[in-house]
Amino acid sequence: MGAQRKVCRVVQLGRIGYEQAFALQQRLVAARKAGTAPDVLLLCEHPHVLTLGRSGKLDHLRVSAAVLEQKGVEFHHSDRGGDITYHGPGQIVGYPILQLGEIRRDVVWYVRQLEEAMIQATAAFGVTAFRIPRCTGVWVRPAFREPSASAAAPEEKLGAIGVHISRWVTSHGFAYNVSSDLHFFDLIVPCGIVGRGVTSLEKLLGRPVSADQVAPHLTEQLGQALGLEMIRAERVELDEWLAATEPASAGVAGE
Repeated sequence: MGAQRKVCRVVQLGRIGYEQAFALQQRLVAARKAGTAPDVLLLCEHPHVLTLGRSGKLDHLRVSAAVLEQKGVEFHHSDRGGDITYHGPGQIVGYPILQLGEIRRDVVWYVRQLEEAMIQATAAFGVTAFRIPRCTGVWVRPAFREPSASAAAPEEKLGAIGVHISRWVTSHGFAYNVSSDLHFFDLIVPCGIVGRGVTSLEKLLGRPVSADQVAPHLTEQLGQALGLEMIRAERVELDEWLAATEPASAGVAGE
């Protein structure tokens, strides 16, 4: 018999504001470092928001603050890697809070496994996704081309990645476009990459697709990629793990 796989608990948060989710990640990272929380995958959806990573350039934001306010889009700086990206309805955002030191101490390998999970989840819908060297994330061929378009039309991004690692505990993670309103990506230079667009699984398939149909595939494939057994947990269990770490009088923990 082979060795039993480590367990990762999967918690569905539903729609949650970016700042609220970030504060929850910080608290959970502290609990994971303290050993009072297990490895956890948080799955959620955010209202319209743009986030700028540590290596991002503000000039990759194409519109003014007034335009963002008019469109109901928040803007936040983030401590994740990567440049600027968009999160919003119709997109699955995954935040793995893992003790990577107990899995494999290799950040590049970890990012490749996040990509692999999205590639394999996409394959379950009959779509081929792939990597592009030096362009983190997962990519696909455009769904539709004009008859006169070149066969070498630029690839489009389906899933983005940006991570943060502290004492080998991971946070932030991936964003996978299921049925996203792609017009919101026009507000930015997505991930700072010029000349390539963004797409969604729904656009690629030419039919409606829900996040509920896609999330189980992403969860299963992430477990396969990282050698983890993915087990669902409820939000009340998450609160119990946090309560075991934080004094009763403590507020939201910062770094």
